[in-house]
Amino acid sequence: MNCSAAPSHSRISEIAAPPSIPGLVMGTLSAMVRSQPIHLMHRPLFLLAAVACTGLLASCSSTKSPQADTASTNTYEGFTADPSYPKTNNVWRNTEVLDRTDGSNSHLIISLAKQRGMLMNGNEVAIDYPVSTGRKSHPTPAGNYKILEKLAEKSSNVYGKIYDVDGNLVTTDADIRTDPLPEGGKFVGAPMSYWMRLTWDGIGHHIGVVPRYPASHACIRGPRSVVPLVFGKVKVGTPVTLQ
Repeated sequence: MNCSAAPSHSRISEIAAPPSIPGLVMGTLSAMVRSQPIHLMHRPLFLLAAVACTGLLASCSSTKSPQADTASTNTYEGFTADPSYPKTNNVWRNTEVLDRTDGSNSHLIISLAKQRGMLMNGNEVAIDYPVSTGRKSHPTPAGNYKILEKLAEKSSNVYGKIYDVDGNLVTTDADIRTDPLPEGGKFVGAPMSYWMRLTWDGIGHHIGVVPRYPASHACIRGPRSVVPLVFGKVKVGTPVTLQ
């Protein structure tokens, strides 16, 4: 509904009545305005109709829709203050910051306690997204790192699945160093697409399953919808803080 003020000239071409305002009041007012210049109207009647219309408009505008009171979630403060944070699978993005973020000014922060990853530009958060780090038996070591290698396509040479000679799955969460390989069978490494290596002994950030708890073999898994974007905003040498 257009609620702008009437133009300064003496005739008004149209007033659109919203469905929530009684047709009688609005119709009368519209007919009066269209039929003659405002300065020739019967002023008391016009003022009465205008006051009634104004009251109805005020009453209508004070009613909020269920989605109206969600402005706080459009800010990072509102997102992190939500009771579902940090366990939520939701991703927060600041498109303005993201657009000016690249390998020259980005860094990553991974919160081991919150299981959240943050692509940063200086002190500004460009993206806050869920991650899954190392399980208790394979903890992700905290510390300051740099991205050592970037590969869009990579598979693990240690963890994956083992199949027998007939192609039947034998071991789903296999460690090729300890799990036996059947004669004629094969090992298929777990996919780790959009690989960002942090250590030369096998820890990195990549696409993977992201339950809301630590579940990996020390790597930092991230969602398929986010990791390629992060991959494109960092470079070899980008600082990464695991805290």
